[in-house]
Amino acid sequence: MNLLQNQKLNNKKALIRVDLNVPLNEKKEVTDYTRIEAIKETVNFVIANGGSCILLSHLGRPKGKDENLSLKNILGPVSKTLDKPVVFFQDCIGEEAEQATEKLQPGEIILMENLRFYKEETDGDNMFAEKLSRLGDLYINDAFGTCHREHASTAVIAKYFPNDKYVGKLLQKELEAISQIAEYGEKPVLAILGGAKVSSKLNILYNLIEKVDKIIIGGGMAYTFIAALGGKIGESLIEEDLIENAKEILEIANSLNKEIILPDDIKASTDFDQNDLMKTFDSNKIESGWIGLDIGPRTIEKFNQVILSSKTIFWNGPVGVFEKEAFLEGTKSICNSLKKAKMLGVNVIVGGGDSIAALKKLGKEDWVSYISTGGGALLESLEGKTLPGVKALLDEN
Repeated sequence: MNLLQNQKLNNKKALIRVDLNVPLNEKKEVTDYTRIEAIKETVNFVIANGGSCILLSHLGRPKGKDENLSLKNILGPVSKTLDKPVVFFQDCIGEEAEQATEKLQPGEIILMENLRFYKEETDGDNMFAEKLSRLGDLYINDAFGTCHREHASTAVIAKYFPNDKYVGKLLQKELEAISQIAEYGEKPVLAILGGAKVSSKLNILYNLIEKVDKIIIGGGMAYTFIAALGGKIGESLIEEDLIENAKEILEIANSLNKEIILPDDIKASTDFDQNDLMKTFDSNKIESGWIGLDIGPRTIEKFNQVILSSKTIFWNGPVGVFEKEAFLEGTKSICNSLKKAKMLGVNVIVGGGDSIAALKKLGKEDWVSYISTGGGALLESLEGKTLPGVKALLDEN
């Protein structure tokens, strides 16, 4: 796999697949600049080494051309964030697009129109990928968030650059972070998995139980495991069809001398929206009519001790209904413990939209070792899969 280092790009036009699928409000204003900021390092590298940049991205899920999802709507924010002038072109293929990129001079940046205005992009169409490839001299994939898609601009286009396809700086960081979790992170390695459902992280659990030393399971998914151990969980969320899977994962952990850590106590309510009526139960003795919605004080202390005794930590998913103040305490405690661990030199990696949202809500995102920009791509990587967009950079032809 070719990395972007020591590459001389004098007068080369770099075709860069980036992920500018940013959230917009009703006024078409960008509400989160994270993905734009994430492309700066690769763009700056290309320009510093004598090249020009042709940015390819999608925005939303348009059905054909849709002015509301045109990348011209984010031209200003992209230019401002990169601190460089960026030109917009109203298409991403065709003779005029090729002429526009041909005129690029070293140091210049052009943003092409939304790839998904063409159905051929999501179809992974070879002819569309070949047309895209005519725009540049070399190809760089820096869009980790789309690497799990078999789309033309990620999984197909690379074959048209057999000797000139590269891993972007962001993609390189993402792959290194995943390797630290699953392969060579300093031990003990801890994974903290939360969120609502076991089903969304079942394959990750099967894969990570063989890779990491300990797994904390919190949030709604914990109750399926507690039930699998014979506990009473009241009206808490449970996936009955995954009880046997939960038992199997616990058995695998035991056979491998790995530790799965579940809540000891939980904070519950009789109604999801009735936050003034709360009670704390042992996690395996929740009374009928009560719903577990956050971890309790004993669990907070227990999780804190596990976190502070680890050397590499990956966190994905809140441990309670953090959107409601009444059930934010558990997730807040995870953030605080992770910050303490980071100050002690622990490598802290965070991924997943809800985890990142919790960090931002609490104003704690600045200290994390690495925050992944990928959603589905991250989860599929942690399942042990080689992503199509990454495989395309590895293939010889």
